[in-house]
Amino acid sequence: MYRRGKRSWVKHLDFTLLDIICLELAFLTAYLIRMNGAFRSEDELLDNGIYSTLAIFIAVLDIFVVFFSDPYNGILRRNKYQELRAALLHCILNFGCILVYFYATQKSLDYSRTLIFLYLGFSIVYLYVARVLWKRLIRYRMLHDVNKSEMLVVCEDYNAARCLHELSCNRYTEFRIIGAVVVDKDRTGETIEGIPVVANADGFLNYVRENVVDEVFIDGNTRSSSEALASELIELGVTVHTSLVYSDRLLMNTTVERYASYTVLTSSMKMLTLRQAFFKRFFDIIGALVGLVFTGIAIIIFGPVIKHQSPGPIFYKSTRIGRNGRRFLFYKFRTMHVGADKLQEALAAENEMKGNMFKMENDPRVFPIGHFMRKHSIDELPQFYNVLKGDMSLVGTRPPTEAEFENYEYHHKARLAIKPGLTGMWQVSGRSDITDFEEVVALDTEYIQNFSLALDAKIILKTIGIVFNGKGGK
Repeated sequence: MYRRGKRSWVKHLDFTLLDIICLELAFLTAYLIRMNGAFRSEDELLDNGIYSTLAIFIAVLDIFVVFFSDPYNGILRRNKYQELRAALLHCILNFGCILVYFYATQKSLDYSRTLIFLYLGFSIVYLYVARVLWKRLIRYRMLHDVNKSEMLVVCEDYNAARCLHELSCNRYTEFRIIGAVVVDKDRTGETIEGIPVVANADGFLNYVRENVVDEVFIDGNTRSSSEALASELIELGVTVHTSLVYSDRLLMNTTVERYASYTVLTSSMKMLTLRQAFFKRFFDIIGALVGLVFTGIAIIIFGPVIKHQSPGPIFYKSTRIGRNGRRFLFYKFRTMHVGADKLQEALAAENEMKGNMFKMENDPRVFPIGHFMRKHSIDELPQFYNVLKGDMSLVGTRPPTEAEFENYEYHHKARLAIKPGLTGMWQVSGRSDITDFEEVVALDTEYIQNFSLALDAKIILKTIGIVFNGKGGK
């Protein structure tokens, strides 16, 4: 019987509990120093009730921080310096949420600032030390675990060294490689990468029958009958692992899935978890609803001005290209005279962008109020309707026009791997200073490959600042 690996949120439950204990100890340490140390004055007493509530809030808050930020990804592979950085980020994020809590409840004056900043310092120290020591214990137990599964590796001679090296180079595994079986050459008695060759194809099953073997790893390229071999081993009560493809240098972000009768290795630029996808869409809907309120206000303020300065519709509609080439109707406040699209070809020589985008300083097609609206991105507000519909996201890549899309080279389409967004990496990276479309593609690709909810939040906050100071808009 084979025990499947734990799901990610359960796998690191020990670290979650450890972090909560450390944060509570840090809070208790800060509280005791504030009460009994040199910081305490005779006429100043702390309200135990509100601090008890805060202690409970810290524990609950940490669970939410863990759920949203996934701080334990690859934690056992981190060195001390990487762990220090991770502990700093975790504690600062936790501390920032506490400050938001104080602001939201208007109780910041009820708490001792000395205590809160002492808590931040102690939490970083306690968290870092506890994680490092706990990882040492885990690694020690993994190295000296007498209950590790005994594994045989089945492979062909040409790739035996590579296969055994890949499987044995990590000491912190739940299995122990006891031997190798080379099926196309008799190398019994030799060693490869320090692993003894215990049998060839003819004596393999007999070896399994006579010796302690819990698991067998079969290199997928070994032979066409690997499926039949796996069936024979399963009948012997052995757990079988069959590699699908060696993809260390070929594929990124891989996962195994089942499609009809096929087991497939799925790869993509970025794998979103169900949690990430759910919360990205959830925040899109919340943000769109809030944004549409501001859109309504903008219609009342700017609608009559648009009509007065340039007779025609208030809104500009065009077909844009969305995720993986899907077409959708795109909305903006109109900032150019009616028929401006037809004049773009005549202004092609004035294009400041190199590549498949058009951008021009002091575009003559823009009427007076349009310059102000574009500078502060007010013209983009109707796109909240696109976000609510699901055509766009709050954060993504700029949706190209049909004409731009037709001129895309192969690698340009990578930026359409996700939904287009109201804002994105390019918009907050000095869009007025970027004049090469290849730089835009590079920034968009970087965003897709490094997507996280925290990165989205960072881009949104930067966008808000840019909108208010009008930097980057034309």
